[in-house]
Amino acid sequence: MTDPRLLLVRGDLAAANLEGLWPASRYARTTSMHVTTPSASLKSAPDMLAEQASQLLFGETFEVLLEEQDYAFGQSERDGYVGYVRKDALSAGRGSPDHRVSVLRTFAFSEPSIKSTPVAAYSLNALVTPTASEGRFVKDASGGWFINAHLSRIGDFDDEPVAVAERFVGVPYLWGGNDSLGLDCSGLVQQAMRACGKACPRDSDQQMALGAPVSDPQSLRRGDLIFWKGHVGFIAGPNRLLHANAHHMAVALEALDEAVQRIEDAGSGTPIAFRRPLI
Repeated sequence: MTDPRLLLVRGDLAAANLEGLWPASRYARTTSMHVTTPSASLKSAPDMLAEQASQLLFGETFEVLLEEQDYAFGQSERDGYVGYVRKDALSAGRGSPDHRVSVLRTFAFSEPSIKSTPVAAYSLNALVTPTASEGRFVKDASGGWFINAHLSRIGDFDDEPVAVAERFVGVPYLWGGNDSLGLDCSGLVQQAMRACGKACPRDSDQQMALGAPVSDPQSLRRGDLIFWKGHVGFIAGPNRLLHANAHHMAVALEALDEAVQRIEDAGSGTPIAFRRPLI
């Protein structure tokens, strides 16, 4: 309850659900808004130059506590992360999504035709609210037409997070990124876990609570997580590490022993934890 990343408090104002749990002089109910852009930057301050703490994907719900300048201050419903999102990336009244994008990236079109003008490109785990269908296309509440084969019903998930993460190999590294145009180490883990229907917190230190500890590094297997201070990656197989990292500035698959040595040589220390997510 004291993690500021997850605490919907601004000055003396707190969300109504914190009354009795967090001291504040005022409490207010939030307003549910939905992301209408392919992704929306979640900022640490209401400033375009502020650090990107995370990203919200199309269709995700953002609980708005207050508005400040061009930004809304609120909390992501999906992972509880708090920050500022531009108001022009949000809208009310979309309805409840019941599909998600299940491929790495897909287009929505202005008409139910691949020859029509693309509306935008959307990333894995973006949320879609179908309102109509025609042939191989499904129309979202926003008006864009998606290829039905690129969507899955919520509840129909992938089986293996590492296999999902492997689709991102070569995607550029981006601090706070969460989509197929760029993401960071914990963003990769979060999206891979989500695609398998598993709730996952946003940052690597929070992800150290996932699953069960692996006490013997020699027993690591595909799908396990390895943590350094401020960094996380997937074990992809014997002596194989899959991670989004600032050395390659991309999602990369490499020899685990070489990565461990390189990270230590760079002054970031040795691994601090190993976890086995419960899938």
